[in-house]
Amino acid sequence: MSEFLAMGGYAFYVWGSVGACALGMVLEVWMLKHRRRAILARLPRKELA
Repeated sequence: MSEFLAMGGYAFYVWGSVGACALGMVLEVWMLKHRRRAILARLPRKELA
């Protein structure tokens, strides 16, 4: 198991890349939700009647 985690000496590069990719995906979802809320707040409300 430790050999797998060490990635043959490239652990910092491999796990750093995995972490950066995961962080990017989480930030993308968060930014999309934030942007959607901001756009919906600016749109005029339509009354259904």
